[in-house]
Amino acid sequence: MSTETASPVLQTFPLGAQWPTIDPFLFVAHHRDDYPEGMDDLGPAPEQLAGRPLGHDFSEQDGWSMYHGSRVPGFPQHPHRGFETITHVRHGLIDHADSMGATARFGHGDTQWMTAGKGVQHCEMFPLVNKDSGNLGELFQIWLNLPAADKMVDPYFTMLWNERTPKVRVVDAAGVTTEITVIAGRPRRDRRPDTAPQLVGLEARRRPRRVAHPHRSRWPLDAAAGHERRDAPSALRLRGLQRADRHRRPDRGPHRRCDRGRP
Repeated sequence: MSTETASPVLQTFPLGAQWPTIDPFLFVAHHRDDYPEGMDDLGPAPEQLAGRPLGHDFSEQDGWSMYHGSRVPGFPQHPHRGFETITHVRHGLIDHADSMGATARFGHGDTQWMTAGKGVQHCEMFPLVNKDSGNLGELFQIWLNLPAADKMVDPYFTMLWNERTPKVRVVDAAGVTTEITVIAGRPRRDRRPDTAPQLVGLEARRRPRRVAHPHRSRWPLDAAAGHERRDAPSALRLRGLQRADRHRRPDRGPHRRCDRGRP
């Protein structure tokens, strides 16, 4: 009988702007744009828009895209219904406005957790606030399905500000440090409360129940435990997880985000 220890990594595959998902995750996107200096209207200089298919620009021309914006990059008014969007901004800013009358500017480590429920329209624009230097923008957006009983709850959003978002550092035997940003749930052995918005009673109809996804953000493996280091963005499917674990290494070492799993 072989005494070799099976690798915890079952599969590795490259990641692009949109990541493969599994229920209850409907969609996962990663945007990184090296935007130029901004003008007074928070958009790039008009001459930098030449040759772009404005209104549907995913070209990555010169290292950035306008997406559905025509002057300011981003996603103008559009609807969502029946699911949640979780938007984590690592770099840059987002200007948000919605049909509930809410407006917010957030970024640089902040997260917005929006429950679309029975329907909401909102816009997400990326203002280029720096006039004398570039405007790096990087964000992740997850679409999370709602249980059937909660699909038509009233729309609602919660801000998880960077300074209140738990971050956990794990050091492996080789001395490699991994930082875990906890958007929902908590790592093992961590007693801090779940950061995700929670339903406190059945009468609180503005916040949907979370009982259908009880294992979000459990950490069955030390984040830096013995995997070969990867320079390119990649996803790892790990042994012992119910759901795929997404791994991306930025400029300063490994960074791990776990959508859902259990030991």
